[in-house]
Formats: sequence, structure tokens, C-alpha cells
Amino acid sequence: MDPLIDVLALVDMRSARFARLEAAEAWAMSFPGYQHIKLGAVLKGSCRVETDGAAPVLAGEGDCYLLGNGRPYRLSSAPGVPARPSSDVFAGFTEGGTVRLGAPGKPPHTVVVGCGFHLDPANAAVLMDVLPSMVHIPASSDPAGSIRTALDMLRRESASSALGSALVVEQLAHIVLVQVLRSHVAAQGPTGGAWLTALADPAIGAVLALIHETPARPWTVADLATEAGMSRSHFATRFSDLVGTPPLEYVAGWRIRSAARDLRAGSRTVASIATQWGYGSESSFSHAFKRVIGMAPGQYRTETQRRTHVTEAGAEDRASTPGS
Repeated sequence: MDPLIDVLALVDMRSARFARLEAAEAWAMSFPGYQHIKLGAVLKGSCRVETDGAAPVLAGEGDCYLLGNGRPYRLSSAPGVPARPSSDVFAGFTEGGTVRLGAPGKPPHTVVVGCGFHLDPANAAVLMDVLPSMVHIPASSDPAGSIRTALDMLRRESASSALGSALVVEQLAHIVLVQVLRSHVAAQGPTGGAWLTALADPAIGAVLALIHETPARPWTVADLATEAGMSRSHFATRFSDLVGTPPLEYVAGWRIRSAARDLRAGSRTVASIATQWGYGSESSFSHAFKRVIGMAPGQYRTETQRRTHVTEAGAEDRASTPGS
């Protein structure tokens, strides 16, 4: 089991509004706080990216950036340029379309594509808590080579009105996101103090993969240490240092989050799911579930179904809008 794939499936990652920005001369746009994560890629020119918790970055052509703190941010051609609120720029915007800033009638000096990803609120912290405020992948870096092909396709598709281009762009955005996360792990190494960066450590990464493959197994620290080829005490210390939580705490948390995926996916009873995941009673499962997820299993299922219904209804509304 690839833990990254497992986590992305768990958080039910769905792309939100996608847009292509074309800008000429001096320009700036400010964005309010947002839910979850934002991905941007500079297809032409350069773009200054600013957000709380990170040093400003001048992203050049071929660069990617990932914003994961949910705080307001600003895109601009240079510091000090008065910014237009994004709500004004995107007024009347059709999802997947193009917005333009700067001198009217001038060919764009800068082209940026951006995509927001909505995550299951109950599980979003699994990913968001391990990301810095900004991940910047320069085009000149070694990992950027694997992203370049996807960006070339993104450049063409985001400017196209061909059949299926919106779907292609959405899938490409997911590919670029995974590549950016890979690059972040490679750059940080295993010492980031989170499950994501711990994947770079061969022994701990292999143990994480085993936990994700069989989370219902009654793992002990001794079992996991054997799989890692370490003594019990050495393994427990190294796992805690690299992942940020003790081994059995991680196992318990992931077991509950895996059970939450079962709750989200179907109509099985809470009692049957509790039994499947090794809990002796529905009440003990419910107590553990509420401690990890923040709400009771039944409430989680109801909230998830409601959000899914709202999302699907919104997608139908957009599909029926002329020109969308």
C-alpha cells in the first residue's frame, strides 16, 4: 500500500474552481482565506506569491507552488502594486475559464493556472497538518523535470476549448499535485517530523506502508520493530521522531480514519464496521471515533452524505449553465 495514495483517497480530494490567469504590465490580486489547499503553476513569465507563514516567492516560468495554510494570499507582478480583490476579478467567472489583469489589450506577460482542492473536513488535517505554508518547486530543481511534461500539457489544455479539456485539466492538476508532494518529500528528507516526510526513510516508510495495507491487524510495537529490522526501543524512538507520533497511536488513528472511509462509502451499520476494525463494542468504537474525527460515527455519515449531495447538485448546476 502506498501511504500517499491511501491518504489522498481518505481525504476524498476533489478539485474545486480551476482558473487560468493572464496578466500584462503591473498587476496584483488578493485572495481571502480559503479551505484546504491551493496549487499554482506559472506557465509564462513570473509571479510573486505571498502568504502568511512563508517568505515571499518569485515563481518563474515552469515553477509550481502549493499553499496549505488556508490563510489569505496575494499574487502580483511586483511588491507594492495595488491589488484587486479576487472576488471582483472572478465576478461572473465560468469555472475553467480565463481571467485577465493589467493593461487591457496587451498580450499577457504572465500566465498562471491555479486549482483549489477540497478535502473531507473531518480528515483534512491528515494532509494539511504536515504541509508547510508554501511549497515552492523551482523549474531549475531536479524534481521539476518530472513535472514539466504535465505542465506542457496543462499549458495547452487550459487554453483550449476542445471537447473534454476541463476534465483533462482537472486530472493534470492532480498529477502535478502528487509530483509537488513527491518533490517536497525529496527536498525535506525523512526528518520533517510528519508521516509524509517519514516516507523518505526506507525502514519507517516500509512500516508505514504495512500499517496502511493492514490497519485492522492488531499491531504491537514489537511486530512493527521486527518488520523494520530494529530493536523495539530503537524503532519506537525513531518512529516517534520521524512521524511525530508514537507507533501505536499512529496505528489507532489510521484504523479509525480507515473505518471512517467505510462509513462514508456505504450503508453498513456502525456495529458491523466496529467489529471489522477490531472493536469489541459499538460504544468503544464510537468513543475512539469521536476522539479522532471529532464527531460520532452516525453524525459523520450524515454530514458526509449531505456534503456529497451539495457537491453533486453544484456540479449539475454548473453543467447546465450556458457556456460552462
